[in-house]
Amino acid sequence: MTSPDALVRVTTARGVTTLTLDSPHNRNALSTPLMTELLAGLAAAVADDTVRVIVLDHTGPVFCSGADLKETAAAYASGTVPAGMLGDVLAAVWECPKPVLAKVAGPARAGGLGLIAAADLAVCAAEATFAFTEVRIGVIPAVISATVLPRLHPRAAAELYLTGDTFDGRRAAQVGLVTAAVPAEELDAAVDRYRDSLLRGAPTAVAGAKGLLRRPPAADLRAELAELGALSTGYFRSVDGVEGVRAFREKRPPRWVAELDR
Repeated sequence: MTSPDALVRVTTARGVTTLTLDSPHNRNALSTPLMTELLAGLAAAVADDTVRVIVLDHTGPVFCSGADLKETAAAYASGTVPAGMLGDVLAAVWECPKPVLAKVAGPARAGGLGLIAAADLAVCAAEATFAFTEVRIGVIPAVISATVLPRLHPRAAAELYLTGDTFDGRRAAQVGLVTAAVPAEELDAAVDRYRDSLLRGAPTAVAGAKGLLRRPPAADLRAELAELGALSTGYFRSVDGVEGVRAFREKRPPRWVAELDR
């Protein structure tokens, strides 16, 4: 059970773990305690074989305001360099073997943008706002670039990084930061649709498909095709592959879908 004082609320039901950022007093800033809890929640969800999908949610009007600037300033004032925990969090989300779906009902800045970009799918309210404001306070969006730049269209990245201008959810979808932007009143339904679609995939196949999305460009096309062909054969011969093809032929839900209704 989640502690009443937790900064990240954890709930699990019907194959889905929801990690809810619950620090509205500082706009869900990525403080060390919050990031520690988020990493623990992610690790627990990955270790739980019943969990198939992870949803990132938030309380309060702001999804995430980025780093806890008070904590960061205090660290520099004491002569220490803040720990690279943000990098650990972004890597944990990006590398998670299970699909991660971000639900963004309100504004996001700085590290919050990195978190959204690290998720496999992200759905935001069209009214939500975003901005890479780092240059306006004399710094740069360095760490988050590891997850943000693979998502953003290059011209849009240059514009948004260099100007620091604010943009809305529809623009966020156009430039690749989020998967979709919908009116605020439709956000819950849109997230539910993506969640249910993710649950229809075989867990092993979804993890394998995530691996394909993370593969670096191949230097040798024929070698790449041979490797991918062998990989495809392995999945067709796997337990889930055999079950999936059989279920398709028999016009019934595959085992991993039927299990959710038990």
